[in-house]
Amino acid sequence: MQNLMVYVYLIPIVLTVVIYWAMQHRRYTQNLAALEQTRDAGLTEPASLHPLLDPARCIGCGSCISACPEGNVLGLINKKAVLINPTHCIGHGACRTACPMEAITLVFGSEKRGVDIPLVGADFQTNVPGIFIAGELGGMGLIRNAIEQGRQALEAIRQLRGIGQGECLDVVIIGAGPAGLSASLGALQHKLRFVTVEQENLGGTVAHFPRGKLVMTAPATLPIIGKVKFSETTKEALLSFWDEVVQRTGLKIQYQERVDAITQHDGMLLVKTNRDSYRTRAVLLAIGRRGTPRKLDVPGEELSKVVYRLIDPEQYRGQHVLVVGGGDSALEAAASIAEQADTHVTLSYRADAFGRAKEKNRTRIAAAEQSGQLRVLFKSNVKEIHPQRVILDHEGQMIELDNDAVIVSAGGVLPTPFLQTIGIQVDTKHGTA
Repeated sequence: MQNLMVYVYLIPIVLTVVIYWAMQHRRYTQNLAALEQTRDAGLTEPASLHPLLDPARCIGCGSCISACPEGNVLGLINKKAVLINPTHCIGHGACRTACPMEAITLVFGSEKRGVDIPLVGADFQTNVPGIFIAGELGGMGLIRNAIEQGRQALEAIRQLRGIGQGECLDVVIIGAGPAGLSASLGALQHKLRFVTVEQENLGGTVAHFPRGKLVMTAPATLPIIGKVKFSETTKEALLSFWDEVVQRTGLKIQYQERVDAITQHDGMLLVKTNRDSYRTRAVLLAIGRRGTPRKLDVPGEELSKVVYRLIDPEQYRGQHVLVVGGGDSALEAAASIAEQADTHVTLSYRADAFGRAKEKNRTRIAAAEQSGQLRVLFKSNVKEIHPQRVILDHEGQMIELDNDAVIVSAGGVLPTPFLQTIGIQVDTKHGTA
């Protein structure tokens, strides 16, 4: 009887252990397969900020995996956390916060691909006293992060000596994207003397997204407004909300005003724009990293049919369109246009895989290609653009395509020269913090 009771208690324990081991083995197999697929596809380069894991510190608890909002960036292999899908990482940083052993460092770039990042302190101040940087320009691409950084940078500016004294401005905020808007609301809330200038429109980089693009964000705190809850929304809905915030708070933003120079003058900073000059104690740069669109530098690029961002896919209905690039913007543009009736879309990319694009965009392109909606040409480069055609080099062979429009989504030339003229130190990160 006693032996029977032992078995009664022992069998469930054994079954639990076996089931647990089987589940762990299954996860290990899946993670290993995902890692091998990533390597085979050449998708090993993270787009920007990403985790660097120290295996000596990692205890394989899986906290980082559970914390990741994307769900499939990290995985356990041999009881250690591994970056199994680097291109899926969005730089959220939740993995580092969740790790109990401090085994994760967030870094920019890699050994193969360097990323230019301005030198910024913990208070968001650069090596030039009084000049601060927040948002995407500092390498943080998430909307939520940009909003938080704008708010925090403004709080740091408030602590500067002389704020609220004298006749000059307290701060000039450059840019009206998520970081600039947040900082401007903070300046308004604390009654600082400030000016916000924006060379284009409200929203910054977000305003240049294609129509209907889903914008992933998360709860963030806007000064005056409070906590804002978004999980997944469209570009239009987010811009409409921001416009409502501007109207409700009475925030003044000086649009179509471009900053040409920032210099030091009598212990203050002098900001010169295409319209005016401002003496100020501090400057907050929230200008993003889009910069000037990167051009192809090929004959015919000056034609009016060549543009550098997609506004409305419907305008290309019934046309032969070439999209150039391999990032999310290029893939989203190609897929959106391909969904229009009677379009013929070709997506040209110089590399052999879409290593910088999110999985959902790669999946969308693969489905469109399989259905015949568009054509993908890897290892191709545009050589000439003519009024009715384009010539590409595809793996050493020249091909000619009928063409009505060219959309170049090859990224932007970062404002590094502008930063350097101000005196801001810019470092090229190769997998370093």
